Amino acid sequence: MIGLMARKHPRTFEELVAEGASVPTEGWDFSWFEGRATEARPSWGYARSMAGRLESATAVLDVQTGGGEVLDFALGAASRPPRLVVATEGWPPNVAKATARLRPRGVAVVASPEDAPLPFADGAFDLVVSRHPVVPRWTEIDRVLAPGGTYFAQHVGPSSVFELVEYFLGPQPEENRNARHPDRERAGAEAAGLEVVDLRAERLRMEFHDVGAVVHFLRKVVWMVPGFTVEAYEPRLRALHERIEAEGPFVAHSARQLVEARKPQA
Repeated sequence: MIGLMARKHPRTFEELVAEGASVPTEGWDFSWFEGRATEARPSWGYARSMAGRLESATAVLDVQTGGGEVLDFALGAASRPPRLVVATEGWPPNVAKATARLRPRGVAVVASPEDAPLPFADGAFDLVVSRHPVVPRWTEIDRVLAPGGTYFAQHVGPSSVFELVEYFLGPQPEENRNARHPDRERAGAEAAGLEVVDLRAERLRMEFHDVGAVVHFLRKVVWMVPGFTVEAYEPRLRALHERIEAEGPFVAHSARQLVEARKPQA
């Protein structure tokens, strides 16, 4: 997700924060972080694994596609694209970005709020994919899957990047820490009528090499520190800048889960 090289920025706190606060946040392109932050990638290689699934699918739905980056990559890597591919997205800037990116591949992007029913008929798709949905809506996923169809997704896991969250917000209640626990994912899928055939979880090292990268990350991944602004958290940001300058990168750990669930045959 985040670039693999890191370099030191001999710039002031004000310069770094101003830069992190000015970068556009739409889409899920994390190339801006190149040289400023790193994140290890899950061993399963979700985008390439998705490409393999696309080759054997007929009708595909990508839920909460963001800027369409992952779907675009997977379609480009697939040797045989599906006959029908549709994507949903709820944030208007991302809808525009995804439409521009995916239209050349023949993908229709449908504006649909994250908490609204999926605007498709029952059993319309034999494959539903999603990378980092805000909340997996299992009942809707089951409804739009055809019998025998598959949901193949990468979810955010429990306590993801909580080192950074708790730096700004303080210790979090246990309920927040376990909100995305794999056992809850399995229970949600099974309660909707799906059979979980694969569920894997990994924790992955992240490093933030300057405070500007932290600012941009929290503006982009808005649910980490709700209501984050530079002005509201200026003292903590300044202290973090001084800590990174003195001790090196701020280390956190993301949590990722690979989920594969199948709808039983009728």
